[in-house]
Amino acid sequence: MTEDLSQKHSPFGALFQSPETSEDWDAYRLTDEQVATFHETGYLTGIQILTELQIDLLKSELAELMQPDHEGRDRWHEYHSNESTDPSRVLFHALGAWRFRKGFHDLLWHPAFLMAASQLLGGSVRFWHDQLFCKPARHGGVVAWHQDYSYWTRTQPMAHLTCWIGLDHSDRENGCVHYVPGSHRWDLLPITGLAGDMDSIRDVLDDEQWEQFQNPVPAILEPGQAVFHHPLTIHGSYENTTDRPRRAVVLNTVRDGVQSNSPEPLLSGVPPIAPGTDLGGVFFPLLFEAS
Repeated sequence: MTEDLSQKHSPFGALFQSPETSEDWDAYRLTDEQVATFHETGYLTGIQILTELQIDLLKSELAELMQPDHEGRDRWHEYHSNESTDPSRVLFHALGAWRFRKGFHDLLWHPAFLMAASQLLGGSVRFWHDQLFCKPARHGGVVAWHQDYSYWTRTQPMAHLTCWIGLDHSDRENGCVHYVPGSHRWDLLPITGLAGDMDSIRDVLDDEQWEQFQNPVPAILEPGQAVFHHPLTIHGSYENTTDRPRRAVVLNTVRDGVQSNSPEPLLSGVPPIAPGTDLGGVFFPLLFEAS
């Protein structure tokens, strides 16, 4: 049985060299303009996280994890070889890759990710959970329009941040993520499905929101680049009908001090955290102290 890497709360592989001084960390700092753009639009795109070598390592690990019979599979919080509601399309979606392979484990501590996350969250960064979203060439499925926090109300307050990191070039043709600028100022909307009808969002929007929804912006990214987004920002992605795959790893974090809001397990296979208790322990490690 492969080791459960959730027991290790610091990087230990060869994915990157950890910064040693404050000056080393400052090399990864976002500009004031970038931070302002995030708060104005609800997302920030084009942030370089991974090098070519790091991408190759993660792609190699991903190929192993996409094999349904890989060792330790029962440790996933969720594992969907195909979560698409359209049988002619495929959307691979899984939660918990950091528990299986060194690269995906150490990615949580990548300095380019953590410095930006701390600035955008406005404090220390605690891990919430990771995700893999993969659309194969020619028949990749959609991720329907949604707000992340609609799936996360079992934690409060809403001080969450998503980082979507592409392992391939992502564009309109192969199913890149699209955003509705300014939608992070909307109220929390009802869930209309994650991997089904792209048009179902219309049922929960008022006329003013629907008008604003008409011009979503594609996040076109080079391999290794990331887009960060607010937990209320409306986003979704269309089919991949190209000859290129579209693979991504998503890192979801919270500002330290976010609490459980449910007596039930926050993730499948994770011991419950009593309501009103701060996230912490084995599965929700502190990744970065702002001080």
